[in-house]
Amino acid sequence: MPGPLSSAQVAQFERDGYLFIEGFLDADETALLQAACKQDAILQANAMDVRDSQGRRTNLSLWNHPGDDIYGMIARSRRMVDANEQLLGDEVYHYHSKLSAKQPRVGGAWEWHQDYGYWYQNGCLFPDMLSVFIAVDPCTRENGCMQVIKGTHRLGRIEHSFSGEQTGADRQRVDECLKRFEHVYCEMAPGTALFFHSNLLHCSAANESEHPRWGLICCYNTKHNDPAWEHHHPRYTPLAKVPDTAIKAIGAKPTAAAQRFLKQDDDDTSRRIEVDGRQ
Repeated sequence: MPGPLSSAQVAQFERDGYLFIEGFLDADETALLQAACKQDAILQANAMDVRDSQGRRTNLSLWNHPGDDIYGMIARSRRMVDANEQLLGDEVYHYHSKLSAKQPRVGGAWEWHQDYGYWYQNGCLFPDMLSVFIAVDPCTRENGCMQVIKGTHRLGRIEHSFSGEQTGADRQRVDECLKRFEHVYCEMAPGTALFFHSNLLHCSAANESEHPRWGLICCYNTKHNDPAWEHHHPRYTPLAKVPDTAIKAIGAKPTAAAQRFLKQDDDDTSRRIEVDGRQ
């Protein structure tokens, strides 16, 4: 499927399970995203506090459908959607987006997990899904940047269970993976994008620095992977692409008041994992 990525980039994603694109947002687009995130009262008012196993919290705002604000323009932009379709080999739709905000000194960790460890429970029969993390702030080891275990997307789905208020992959298997595969710290400048496969093991440490670590994460599913049952994320919904110029044209437009955000009580995935005797 044609798209903005080179054959070498596609091959790298298929081999490693992830792909960095530096300057995915240019300096002006990055500045607009930073201004929108930091000033968006609706986004911040609808953030959930997700606690790690030590009780530290990350503020997470999550929504299913891309709107006409800057977050929606990024999620629907041709450079984003066409790249995802190129990597997954099918039409994609917007599964959800979220803003993950780790505040200085208090921002929590995310346990080692696969996104498909969650999404499998939502009726997605295939792991033909991916996420794109866009750095809003500089992401460093000190402020809890993402970490990945290279090539682990080839392992298939690993069993998951609860750790704090999060779902983590089986720790014994993670430890074996850390012995056999390369452990990569994803330090990123603002505007850099990290595309990663839904079966790639990844985590992030707590923010022990004086600097925030915010990231916009846009998640996509393929049309052929339309979930087998209803859940709190959308089934196949055609995605209206917009030109890349729409990001600057919309500016730092705040979230529309009508946007619906996910609440912790809406999370069907957690309930399914709780009642599934295998997890």
